Amino acid sequence: MVARKRHAAEKAAAAASVAKQHAEMDRFEAAVKSRDRHAVSRYFQLVIDQLKDLRGFPKERRAGYVPESSLLALEWRLPNVEIVPDKKAFRYVKTRDAIESTVRPVAEIRKTYQQLVAQIALRALYVVFGADAHQLVSTVVFNGMVRAIDPSTGQTIERCLITLRATRDQFEQVVLRHVDPVACVRKYFAADVSPHPEELQEVPPVMSFNMADPRIIDPVDIISGIDKRPNLLELKPKDFEHFVHNLFTKMGLDTKIFKADGDGGVDCVAYDPKPVFGGKYVIQAKLYNITVPPAAVRDLYGTMQHEGATKGILITTSGYGPSSYEFANGKPLQLIDGSGLLALCKDLDIPARIVPTSKSRTK
Repeated sequence: MVARKRHAAEKAAAAASVAKQHAEMDRFEAAVKSRDRHAVSRYFQLVIDQLKDLRGFPKERRAGYVPESSLLALEWRLPNVEIVPDKKAFRYVKTRDAIESTVRPVAEIRKTYQQLVAQIALRALYVVFGADAHQLVSTVVFNGMVRAIDPSTGQTIERCLITLRATRDQFEQVVLRHVDPVACVRKYFAADVSPHPEELQEVPPVMSFNMADPRIIDPVDIISGIDKRPNLLELKPKDFEHFVHNLFTKMGLDTKIFKADGDGGVDCVAYDPKPVFGGKYVIQAKLYNITVPPAAVRDLYGTMQHEGATKGILITTSGYGPSSYEFANGKPLQLIDGSGLLALCKDLDIPARIVPTSKSRTK
């Protein structure tokens, strides 16, 4: 009798545990389908963590979802260039009973490594789009990073050696078995691949992972009732104009407002005083709670060319569609959505949140 009671209790406990697990999975699935930032990020994190790599390949990689733009950002640890053997061939010298090696040329090491990192990037795109049964992601940003020792300081450094942005429609046109990986990512996806990875020559990411990191961007619908940070969507157009102006000024740029377009946006010019890499930036801001239309991105590019600027920056409280990202690829344009704006604010210690309300403007 005692054994039967114990068995019944264990069976009930097991059934309760299974029911709890199923309920948690149901909640997780519902959150993913509803495009919850944290749930979708977790889902794709699980997807990329399951990938099997060759021995010597780092396992570290991160996924961050931006629902405003249906964008998934990936930060991927790459193997260092030393993964490519520096010996090209070996031969046995019978007269000396010795094995001699032929050194692989630096140019060949560089080319082989570039092929490898391009293949890793394409594989990541294939996996993400293939695992997206609910069409949650329309655009993927991939940043391939290496961690190494700086020979001049002995300090550990991180460098971005490949960066690209690809839309689902673009990727579906690629026949992977027939492409040259480097040519594909560079010419088709406008990727930036380090020309000298053996020297850790980095490339600027098309988008910093911090701008999509779910640990940095607070969910906009959970703490809104008690959060006292200013809600950017409640600002008047002129107030948002000054907010953006102050944001870039705090980043160290000499920013001057020169035209307000009257629809909740702001146009301003910013000057980066740094020699060589500085220049003139055209900044346009859109106080939207709807997706920014591609025409705004094209207009920014035209304004940038007209003003003779080195870079155009479009910043919004909402998001962008894949057509906007496709147009921006390969051009000196930076698109900052609502998540990216909040990440910048957090980095600069500026209190801000983005919470849609019934009075929120659409433009």
